[in-house]
Amino acid sequence: LTMSWRPQYRSSKFRNVYGKVANREHCFDGIPITKNVHDNQFCAVNAKFIAVVTESAGGGAFLVIPLSQTGRIDPLYPKVCGHQGNVLDIKWNPFVENVVASCSEDSSVRLWEIPAGGLKRNMTEAVLELYGHSRRVGLIEWHPTTNNILFSAGYDYKVLIWNLDIGEPVKMIDCHRDVILCLSFNTDGSLVATSCKDKKLRVIEPRSGRILQEASCKSHKVNRVVFLGNMKRILTTGVSRWNTRQIALWDQEDLSMPMVEEEIDGLSGLLFPFYDSDTHMLYLAGKGDGNIRYYEISSEKPYLHYLMEFRSPSPQKGMGVMPKHGLDVSACEVFRVYKLVTLKGLIEPISMIVPRRSETYQEDIYPMTAGTEPALTADEWLGGTNRDPILMSLKEGYKSTNVAFKAPKRDKKSVVVNGIDLLENVPPRTENELLRMFFRQQDEIRRLKEDLSHKEVKIRQLELELMNLRNSPKSV
Repeated sequence: LTMSWRPQYRSSKFRNVYGKVANREHCFDGIPITKNVHDNQFCAVNAKFIAVVTESAGGGAFLVIPLSQTGRIDPLYPKVCGHQGNVLDIKWNPFVENVVASCSEDSSVRLWEIPAGGLKRNMTEAVLELYGHSRRVGLIEWHPTTNNILFSAGYDYKVLIWNLDIGEPVKMIDCHRDVILCLSFNTDGSLVATSCKDKKLRVIEPRSGRILQEASCKSHKVNRVVFLGNMKRILTTGVSRWNTRQIALWDQEDLSMPMVEEEIDGLSGLLFPFYDSDTHMLYLAGKGDGNIRYYEISSEKPYLHYLMEFRSPSPQKGMGVMPKHGLDVSACEVFRVYKLVTLKGLIEPISMIVPRRSETYQEDIYPMTAGTEPALTADEWLGGTNRDPILMSLKEGYKSTNVAFKAPKRDKKSVVVNGIDLLENVPPRTENELLRMFFRQQDEIRRLKEDLSHKEVKIRQLELELMNLRNSPKSV
C-alpha cells in the first residue's frame, strides 16, 4: 500500500519546536510595568539581569533585577531613576554585562553601571550622560561587534553614533525626514537598516551616512526591520493597505520590490520580529495579543516556512530576548523571551524547546555563536575596519567575564558633528531643577491658599461672634 497521499514535509530539526511557559515561581511578579504607549520593548535581558521600564512619578525609571531573584518583587524595590522624563528604551551592553544604556523624553542617553549583586538602593547617578539630541530619544542600539559604540535615534530625526571611549557623538546620520522607528545591523555592523515614519525603508552605511538602498513602500507600511544574518536579506513587519498585519522579505541590494509579502492577520498591534541567525528561525510576537509565530527561513524559494504558533490568552506589552549564551542548552532551549503582561504586573519567561531525548550536547542545534568579546575597538571601527563577531561554543556553558567600563572625563561646551554644534539646541539640563522649583512653588501657593482660607473662616467666625455680642441685650 503506497502512502503517496500524505503531505510532503520539509525535513527540519526545528519543525516540532514548542513554547514552554515558566512556572509561576520562576516569573517576576508585582512589577508596575510602564503604561507608556511608545512602541518599544520596555525590557532588556542578559545572562545576569532583567531590566524593565516602570511607572514612576516625577521622571523616568526602570528596575534591574538579578535573573535568580524570581517571584514577587517588593513595591519598594530600588530603581534606576536619574532621568527627568519617561524612559523610552533600554539596552544592555553586549560586552560588559553590568552596563545598561537608557534613553528618555528628557533628550539624553545615559549609561548605568549596575553592582554585581543588583541594586541595594535607588540609583540616580549615571556613569555617563550623553547630550546631543535636541528632542526626545526614542531608540538606542549597541554596535554588534565593536566595543563602546552606541547608536541613538531621536525625535529630531537624527541618528547619533557615540564613541563612549570619549563620551561624545562622532558621526551623525541625517537622512530621515520623520521619526525613526527601528534600527537593525547586519552581522559585522558595517550596514544599518532603518524604518521610518516617512514610510521609507533604508540601508545605510553608518560611518559615511550614505544611503545605499531606499524603498518607498506603497503596499506595505513598514514598522520594524531586521537583517537576516549573512543571508543578504532584510525582513520587515508592517501593515498592508487593507490594514492587515504582514511581513515582507527584501534583497538588501535591491529594495525595488519585496521578494515575498505574507499576510499574517487582521489584528492591529505591532509585530516585533526576532531573528536567530544560528537556527535561521524568525519569531513574530504581536504587541497587544499573546501569540508568537515562528518560521524557518531558507535561501531558496519559498524562503519563509511557517512552523507553529505559540498562543497565550494574556497580551504582551513588550519583550526582552535572552542572548544565546544565556540559554539552557541541557534542556535543548533555542530561544527565550521575557514577556511583559501589564495587567498582571507580571514578567513571564517563555522558552522555545527542540524536543530531544538525548542527554548529550546537541552540536547541530547549537553552532558556534556570537560571544561576549568585542571584535574591534571603537577607533578601529571608526577608522573603517569591519570584523565578524568573535564566536563562542555553548558546550562549556557561559562564563561571566567582568570587564569594567571606564567612563571618560569630559567638560565640553560644544560638540561639533558634520559641522553642526549639537549642544546648541539641546534643552537645558537644569530642566529637572526648574520642574522641582515649579512644583515646590505650586505646593507653597497651595499651602498659602489653604492657610488663607483657614484665616478667612476664622475671621468670619470672629465677625459673627462680634455681631452676636452687639445684638445681645445689654446686661444690667
